[in-house]
Amino acid sequence: MTNGQARSGRDGSRGANSALAAALKEAGCSYASLAHRVNELGRRQGLESNYDKASVTRWLHGGQPRGTTPELIAAVLSQRLSRPVAPADLGFVADRQRPVAARALVYSDDVSETLHTLAELGSTDISRRSMLGSVPFVAGALMNPQREWLLWLVENQEAGRLEPVSGAGRVEQVHAAITMFDEMDNRFGGGQVRASIVLYLSTEVIPMLQQRGTGQQERRQLFTAAAKLAATAGWSSYDNAEYGLAQRYMTQALRLCAEGGDRVLGGQILAGLSHLATNLGQPQAGVELARVGIATARHSGSPLGLMRLHAMAARGHAALNDAAGTTAALRAADAELAKSQGADQESPWVRYLDHHYLQAEAALCFRDLGNAAAAERAAGESVRNNADRRRRQAISRSVLATAYLQQDRLDEAMGTAEEALDTLSGVHSERSVQALRDFRRRLVPCRDEPVVRRFEQRSRPVLGMAV
Repeated sequence: MTNGQARSGRDGSRGANSALAAALKEAGCSYASLAHRVNELGRRQGLESNYDKASVTRWLHGGQPRGTTPELIAAVLSQRLSRPVAPADLGFVADRQRPVAARALVYSDDVSETLHTLAELGSTDISRRSMLGSVPFVAGALMNPQREWLLWLVENQEAGRLEPVSGAGRVEQVHAAITMFDEMDNRFGGGQVRASIVLYLSTEVIPMLQQRGTGQQERRQLFTAAAKLAATAGWSSYDNAEYGLAQRYMTQALRLCAEGGDRVLGGQILAGLSHLATNLGQPQAGVELARVGIATARHSGSPLGLMRLHAMAARGHAALNDAAGTTAALRAADAELAKSQGADQESPWVRYLDHHYLQAEAALCFRDLGNAAAAERAAGESVRNNADRRRRQAISRSVLATAYLQQDRLDEAMGTAEEALDTLSGVHSERSVQALRDFRRRLVPCRDEPVVRRFEQRSRPVLGMAV
């Protein structure tokens, strides 16, 4: 039996599941379609299953799916119904070993509950990795944090960039740790640093926030720093192909950010969620999240932050094959970049952004639109100007190799792909690996060429078997 496959009878049959039947009817979803979508969503997130119509019939007769399958079913139906649906809403027994996985998808009104949820999420993440590593990304759960954040935005029109707190040793300490983690993430990838981030957030920073007697300004700064750490934990989880975990950390980060009141950081957290949604096959959600981020950061005094958000909107439009929308978003990103007075005049959360960042994102847009010449120019510039950022180098080399391949320049494509493979050495970044896998999938029409066969053999230890 494949991973997570349902069993009935003594393994959990509880009578007809009318809640699941009602949800299927409302969604207009056939048994075969549900099974196919659950399999497909699981594979995107590294889980293998082989459900079919008979599996759905067992669930409707009361069979309890194993592992993370109830969450996958809920994610599929959430998307079809355009509203969040929890496993319990579908008649499935809650997995009592992992209640935090469901709570962490919710943007809570009570910030003390957010701190408790985040502490439990971090503790479980560190001590019992197998319980959280495969939690699914839930597209339908993106609506709750968007709605709650927009309400906060309306109610807090004056919130903006926070001024430094004079002599606040604890804030300076946390900011020093953030700088160190960001540097490690940029150089070696999220897989190398995520456990350290989560441990520091859970055992050092959250207890600071739970203490009484902290001054209001210092408290806001600490909440903002904690939001940045939680967002970085999400980004590093994303970089490690733990997409559901990334969504949960970013959702909780957004709630902490509201408590701190920093619009620049709020926009960047929404940019991260947009990136996640687009890359997981939800580009329309990616565009919408970017638009919420743009509304958030519009009057924050951060052109670089807005530049990234417009770039994320462009990525979503490109994935939707919307050339006009992509062009408009990239032009808006260029315009914001031109307004920036330099990194020193920007929030610390966005000082790493520059022209070369935008070129790297534009290259991905042009690749997805099939504009090979433009992708070649943008990716080539990114490769030349990001020698110290190995993850970006690896991704941009893969995009450049694809641009060559799209122009039938096989030798150049394969030489660049070999360089991308070399760049991956020592970089623990699943996003970088996925970019090179995307290139490899495009090699199918010429897989009998000797140079392609050599690359396939050499890349197998890093990329796995070609599908």
